[in-house]
Amino acid sequence: MLICLIGVVVEVMLGCASIHFVYIYIMLLTTTTHPFKYIPRIIYKQVTVTYQSLDLLQEHGVAANDIQKLNDAGFHTMESIAHSTVRKLSEVRGLSEAKVVKLKDIVKQLVPMEFKTAADALEDRKQLVTLSTGSVELDKLLEGGIETGSLTEVFGEFRTGKTQLCHTLCVTCQMPISEGGAEGKAIYIDTEGTFRPQRLQGIAERFGMDPAVALENVAYARAHNSEHQTELLKMAAAIMSQDRYALIVVDSATALYRTDYSGRGELSERQMQLAQFLRQLTRLAEEFGVAVFMTNQVVADPGAMSFAKDSTKPIGGNIVAHASTTRLRLRKGRGENRICTVFDSPTLPEADCQFAVGPSGICDASE
Repeated sequence: MLICLIGVVVEVMLGCASIHFVYIYIMLLTTTTHPFKYIPRIIYKQVTVTYQSLDLLQEHGVAANDIQKLNDAGFHTMESIAHSTVRKLSEVRGLSEAKVVKLKDIVKQLVPMEFKTAADALEDRKQLVTLSTGSVELDKLLEGGIETGSLTEVFGEFRTGKTQLCHTLCVTCQMPISEGGAEGKAIYIDTEGTFRPQRLQGIAERFGMDPAVALENVAYARAHNSEHQTELLKMAAAIMSQDRYALIVVDSATALYRTDYSGRGELSERQMQLAQFLRQLTRLAEEFGVAVFMTNQVVADPGAMSFAKDSTKPIGGNIVAHASTTRLRLRKGRGENRICTVFDSPTLPEADCQFAVGPSGICDASE
């Protein structure tokens, strides 16, 4: 005799965007040597997100064409409305100031933005998912891996493993949570032309994944200028509102700003536009609960000692420094080994470790 009992047993809240992990159990009731023995087995695991769609506004009297105007302007969730200023929303073509005020009043009732206790904040952080880097030692240094819901910056000279780390994360983010993933897709914005899909195939095979499926789960775009780079974030928001994504990669975040703006006369404008881009990245991380991982270039530091281990510094100045939650410095080691140093973090101690760049992405260092 076989009886199937199905039940939902777990719901987990992660970061600013709530992510529900739903486990469906089948309890097998069978008559063997132990009558009426229950044998639980997990047969299906599904991940859904609970950020709120703008379609909910129709239930509160907002016209469908006004919702479409918001979508066209890059607003796809209730959280995106709640996190934006009245001035920013007023820039949406076709929305009057009265409509914007009404929108903010409606969203204020649906998106919690009040104070909460530090104890509640601690419980929220305990539920954060981290993405494995592919290296055990590097994961230990980062206390689990790359954190979701925040912005991580990695900088270093050429051939230090920045792009290889980006490729590895695009695969590991698709893995089960129990194996260091987040069971989500990835978005890759390439500004330097260094994205190589065949690299993803080798990494996927290493982790026992179907290479074809792994490639289908990565949305790729080549940015050709800094304005296009910012426009791609609007497209990314639209894509993420339709499916479960776990990672946004920008490789690199600063390259096009260095070429589109030159000289001290355009420095102020460059920094202002870069700050707007980074603010949008932070908003997407908080809104959708994804990990944002961006690479940064370096320049020679004339103020550093000539005998210092690393006389370079990341570009972007204080704008990038304040926008990044976690900053990692990479430098070359012996052979294929690389050294990662925690340069700045609100939680991680200053330390370093070694990892390696292998044929199948980031791995542990060789002796």
